[in-house]
Amino acid sequence: MRILFAGGGTGGHFFPIIAVAEAVNELTTKQHLLDIDLVYMSDTPFDRDMLQRTHMTFVEVMAGKRRNYFSIKNFVDVFKTAFGCTVAVFKLFSLYPDVVFGKGGYASFPAMFAARLLHIPVVIHESDIVPGKVNRWIGNYASYVAISYPEASKYFKNKDRIALTGQPIRKGILDVPDEDAFAVLGLDPAIPVILVIGGSMGAERINENIIDILPQLVTKYQIIHQTGENNIEWMKKRAEGILPNDPNAPHYHPFAFLSSQQLRLAAKAATLVISRAGSAIFEIATWQKPSILIPLPLARDDHQRENAFSYARAGACTVIEEANLRPQIFLSVIESIFNDKSMQEKMIEGSKAFTKPDAAEKIAQALLSIATKHT
Repeated sequence: MRILFAGGGTGGHFFPIIAVAEAVNELTTKQHLLDIDLVYMSDTPFDRDMLQRTHMTFVEVMAGKRRNYFSIKNFVDVFKTAFGCTVAVFKLFSLYPDVVFGKGGYASFPAMFAARLLHIPVVIHESDIVPGKVNRWIGNYASYVAISYPEASKYFKNKDRIALTGQPIRKGILDVPDEDAFAVLGLDPAIPVILVIGGSMGAERINENIIDILPQLVTKYQIIHQTGENNIEWMKKRAEGILPNDPNAPHYHPFAFLSSQQLRLAAKAATLVISRAGSAIFEIATWQKPSILIPLPLARDDHQRENAFSYARAGACTVIEEANLRPQIFLSVIESIFNDKSMQEKMIEGSKAFTKPDAAEKIAQALLSIATKHT
C-alpha cells in the first residue's frame, strides 16, 4: 500500500501533512498493516528531519507559485508549473500510489493534476474558511474532503463527501509536556508570559510593532517571540538598541524558530498568544489560551481575515487588522486582556469549540480505507 502526500511551501501546509502521516503510522501499527509506503511530493522537503521521523520518502517536483500581486515571476512560474505537472505525471505513473492526500497550495498542484489524469483517488484537507484554488478545483473530484471550518463546505459540490474534521495537528503539539515550562525556558513564574508566533517564517509587521512597544512590555511581561529565520538577527539588534542597560531586557526571548518541544513549553507557560490567522488558530485553540489574531492582509481570498473573525465570533480572540495595527493600539489591546480576567475566561471557553484533537486520525482512517479498496 502506498500513500502520496502533496503540499508544502509553508508550515501551514507542511505540518498538517506530518500530523496525518503520524496518524497513518499509528493506525497501520494498530491494524498490523506492515507493507505501507509513505511518499511526500513537493518542490522542497521543507524539513527533512520530520520527513525522516515519519518514514516519508521525498520526491521533488517543480511547482510555480501564483502571487496576489504583479511580479515577473508569475509569468515565469507558469512554465515551472507546466513542467512540474509533466514530471509529476511520469513520477505518479511510476509510483502509482493507492491514494493521494492533498493539503492545497501551489506545491500540491502538480501531484493533484497527475492524480486526476491517472484516475488515482484523492483526499484533500482545507484549513481555511475560503478554500484555495487548487482545493476548490480538485475538491469536485476528491473521494473525501476534510474541512476545518463548516463555512468551507459551500465551496464543494459533493456534500456527501465532506467531513468536518477540524485541523490535523502534530502529536508533538497536542501533548502537554510534563516538564516545568518556566524552568526549562528560563522564565520567572511570577511574571506573565506572552507568546508571539508569526507563522513558521515570522511576520515582519508584527515584529516591528513588538519592537516599538518592547520597553513597555518587558516591565510587566515576559515575551517569547518566534521571529522567523530571516528576522532573528535584525530583531536581536533592535532589541539590544531599544533596551540599553534596561534591567528588564532579559524578559525578551527571541527565537528564529520554535521546535515542537519549545512551542509546547512556551504555550504551557503563556497567558496570551499573538499570532497570524492561518492554521495556528487550531493550535491556539488546543492550548486553550486567550489570543490576539492579526490576519495577513495579502492572504489569498482574504482567508486569514475570514478565519480570524470566525474564531472571534466564538469569543475566542480579539482581532486587530493590520491596517489598524499601531504600537499604542497594540499595547492597549494587550493590556486590556491582561486586566480583564473575565475576558480571558471567555476566550478560553470560546476556544473549546475549535478543539478537535482527533482530526489527523479521522483523515488517516479515510486514507487507509480508500487505499485498501484501491489496492
